[in-house]
Amino acid sequence: MMHNTMTEQSKQEGPDKDFLATFARGLEVIKSFDAQTPAMTLTEVAKKNDLSRATARRFMLTLQKLGYVSSDGKQFRLTARVLDLGYSYLSTLDFGGVITRYMEEVTHKLGESCSASVLDGPNIVYIARIPVRGLMPINLQVGAKLPAFATSMGRVLMAAMSDERLEEYLAQVEFVQLTPYTLTTVDALRQEVHKVRTQGYAINDQQLELGLRSVAVPVYDRHRNIRFALNVSSHVSKVSPERLVSEFVPLLEEAAARMTAALP
Repeated sequence: MMHNTMTEQSKQEGPDKDFLATFARGLEVIKSFDAQTPAMTLTEVAKKNDLSRATARRFMLTLQKLGYVSSDGKQFRLTARVLDLGYSYLSTLDFGGVITRYMEEVTHKLGESCSASVLDGPNIVYIARIPVRGLMPINLQVGAKLPAFATSMGRVLMAAMSDERLEEYLAQVEFVQLTPYTLTTVDALRQEVHKVRTQGYAINDQQLELGLRSVAVPVYDRHRNIRFALNVSSHVSKVSPERLVSEFVPLLEEAAARMTAALP
């Protein structure tokens, strides 16, 4: 059985000797728990992750000893300790203090939800959010994901890429017609991203969800490395595109500048 495990690892490692396949597989096992499968038996873990049952057992028992999963004897579930992985990242940005305070100020001044996100493959992932009730029926808590191509924050994050990296990224986008206004071609998205580079902000007008209008700006650290995107969302009945530019953008840019000064 040890031979089978080593074979699985070798397939994953390939020519990259610095790649620890076992560690990577362990992270994939953690990520395989989701809303559809919050609890799984060993057999289900093995099937979902393309592992032998014996290998899945070793992964789960190791994660259990580390406190990342619990078991009732038949099924395994993630524990709250998994949150430590995400909060370790958030602590590097001080979202529990300074950054969140600036976001709260934006929400207070505009009366609209303020969010921050980073890229994770084809999606943006929410890393902070100050919500206003009654905006849209979308569950956008910390950790929520949305398709980057159809969001203002996604386009801001794409705009910070080099031309070469952007082309690689655009080539992998899987377009979906979410609303009648959604951009669904590489050429259209590329043009929009270049526009964002020039103007310094991105506006999304009902391309993700009908009735939803948003604007986003980049937040850099003091070394001009982009750290995340900052966004404000509203309903089309409350704010026009012109007001987004004249009122929302300056407030977001002011907040972003203050965040830059606070980032390490």
